[in-house]
Amino acid sequence: MSKYPPVSPRPELPEEFRFLCMLHNVGAINAERALTLEEIARWTDKKPSTLQEYLQKLKELGYVQPVTEGGTNKYHVSVMGIRKVLTLYS
Repeated sequence: MSKYPPVSPRPELPEEFRFLCMLHNVGAINAERALTLEEIARWTDKKPSTLQEYLQKLKELGYVQPVTEGGTNKYHVSVMGIRKVLTLYS
């Protein structure tokens, strides 16, 4: 019998927060490294309509920031989003 308490599994993260972590992990962390919806779709293998839902929720929470570059919409993790990702890892 182990002298250590059992380790309980972490609660499953909502899909949009897993998505936020992915954006952080691929380096979309500022305006210069922002990604288009099509680029994000390639990284995640998810439908753009699903990604738009995630991005909308994360924008409302202040975790993702949109930028427009040459008429193209791009997205990156905000400073608040980076802080949120880091709390998920601790």
